[in-house]
Amino acid sequence: MTPRRLSLERIAKAATVIDPVFLDSPQFLAETLSRDLGVELVVKVETTNPIRSFKARGTEFLMASLDDQRRLVCATAGNFGQGMAWSARKRDLSLTVFTGMTANPLKVERMRALGAEVRLVGKDVDEAHGAAVEFAKEGGARLVEDGRDSEIAEGAGTIGRELLRWPAAFDSILVPLGDGALLAGIAAWVKAHSPATQMIGVCASGAPAMERSWRSGRAIELPSAETIADGIAVRSPFPEAVGDLIGTVDDVLLVEDSSMVAAIRRAHADLGIVLEPAGAAALAALMAEPDRFRGQLVAVILSGGNATTQQLSGWLAP
Repeated sequence: MTPRRLSLERIAKAATVIDPVFLDSPQFLAETLSRDLGVELVVKVETTNPIRSFKARGTEFLMASLDDQRRLVCATAGNFGQGMAWSARKRDLSLTVFTGMTANPLKVERMRALGAEVRLVGKDVDEAHGAAVEFAKEGGARLVEDGRDSEIAEGAGTIGRELLRWPAAFDSILVPLGDGALLAGIAAWVKAHSPATQMIGVCASGAPAMERSWRSGRAIELPSAETIADGIAVRSPFPEAVGDLIGTVDDVLLVEDSSMVAAIRRAHADLGIVLEPAGAAALAALMAEPDRFRGQLVAVILSGGNATTQQLSGWLAP
């Protein structure tokens, strides 16, 4: 079963229109981690591209689908905004990005370097989203919403298409879960082609809105999201995003911030890969519950690596 909104045909089409620099990301067997965790672990690395995250897969497909829209606006914690900025600049489109006052300064700098007008509003991305909605109403810009626009999830679904080129069927695939587009897109493709594979989302324990929403089958808003993982710090999920997960996701796990830091360290030490907390969430869940996956062929999505030097110096310290 596939979510009603998402189309396998459009996921396949996305692979033909997304800038190739974001496609065919590395995926390989992590031998040391496999041995230590008692699994066969395949890592899918989405940090080796110009914006250091998977987000441009979705923005590329979305913007390839737009008709005569020259002005765009979005809200973001930072990685989605970078994807938007990359894709907008490539097509000579005007982009205004709203983000929270405490946004990662590296992400803000990168969005501006890619040509976006960035406005810092509110305490977090949910308050910034409210400002983006008002901006769109007042100025006639096209509001792009990560998790609500189906093309974004379909673009992310190309990751699932690439994963299933692995010669054996995965027992489980673990995916960071924030706004839902990444997990929804991958799960749509995987469940259609490998229905026995367990699709598992991973939220931060301090930001469980999407986990609670998935379990209840309806969007649940929480008053706060308290986690270092800004990329998955969602407190107000879109109903459409929750609906996209129903029927294709088998479980959603919660991980502590300390577990994500431990995963950042292991990825750096064993794989030579720099991750941000959200990007390490799937690996963190595997490390936190190795007995659950023991003996399985498991894939984890390493979804982003936009961390500041100051952050990394703290997280990688002994």
